[in-house]
Amino acid sequence: MEKTIIGTFATRREAELVVEHLVQEHGIDRTDIFVQPAGPGNAAATEVAGADAISGHPGLETQGEPELEGTLEVAVDCHGGADRVERTLKDAGARALRL
Repeated sequence: MEKTIIGTFATRREAELVVEHLVQEHGIDRTDIFVQPAGPGNAAATEVAGADAISGHPGLETQGEPELEGTLEVAVDCHGGADRVERTLKDAGARALRL
């Protein structure tokens, strides 16, 4: 039975990492995973992390702070193993789950 599970994430880094866990560790096809803004905001989420943070490398100029607005959703089309997907989303930092 197919089921779609959606996790909400505050950082793009969390969303990207959970996709990698689902694909590499659980064998879920990348074509069954979708990352999108949770609302009308942009796709940078609500917290600075990963590539959005200043790198600290000498000689790199910054152009101000990243514009952050809204959360990100990671939607997974499950073809079985929904409990495992829910657990993985929660462990990766999902702020909320919708089933």
